[in-house]
Amino acid sequence: MTVTDYSPTPSLNLDDLFNQLQGSSVYSKIDLRSGYHQLRVRDEDIPKTAFRTRYGHYEFQVMPFGLMNALAVFMDLMNRVCKPYLDKFVIVFIDDILIYSKSKEEHAEHLKSILELLKKEELYAKFSKCEFWLSKIAKPMTKLTQKNIKFEWTEKAEAAFQLLKEKLCSAPILALPEGSENFMVYCDASRKGLGAVLMQREKVIAYASR
Repeated sequence: MTVTDYSPTPSLNLDDLFNQLQGSSVYSKIDLRSGYHQLRVRDEDIPKTAFRTRYGHYEFQVMPFGLMNALAVFMDLMNRVCKPYLDKFVIVFIDDILIYSKSKEEHAEHLKSILELLKKEELYAKFSKCEFWLSKIAKPMTKLTQKNIKFEWTEKAEAAFQLLKEKLCSAPILALPEGSENFMVYCDASRKGLGAVLMQREKVIAYASR
C-alpha cells in the first residue's frame, strides 16, 4: 500500500451504517492503535514525506497524519481487510471497527473471526479503548442532536470561538524589504522539490516553492 496509489473510497453516511444494526443485540467495538501509522509508505515515496526540524531532517516510513489522501488510503485498506465480513456483521469507520450480532453465541464466532483477521493482517488495537459484549451502543452526537437540550454559551465556549475566528480570519502578513542588507534565505530541498523563505530582520519578506 502507498500514499499515492489507492482506490477511491465512497463517503460514508452514519445513518445508513446504523440501519444495518436492525435486529442485533450484542456489540463489540475495536479501536486500532496509532491509526494511520500502521500503514507503511512505499519506499520510493518516503522522500516525499521529508521535513526539517532544528535537530535535523527526517522522513516518515509510515503514513503521517495530515496528508491529503491519508483518510481515503486508510479507509481503502480497512475496507479491503474487512471485505469478507462487511455489511454482514462488521461496520468499519476509519480506525473504528464495530461488530454486531443477534445473539451471544453468534457474537462469539464473529468476534473470533475479526480478531483472527486483525492478527493475520498485523493490525493492532488499543485494548484500553476497546469495548466487548455490549448490550447497546450510543449513536455519535446523540446528545447534541436532542432538541430538549439547551446549549449554554459559557466562557470556555466564547474563548474557543474567538480562537477559531482568529485562526480563520488571520492571514500571514509579509513585510516590505528595507534597503538591500541583512537578508537571509532559509531553504529546504529534496529530489522532489524545494522551498525557501526570504527574511530580513526576522520578518518574512517572501515565500517560494517548486
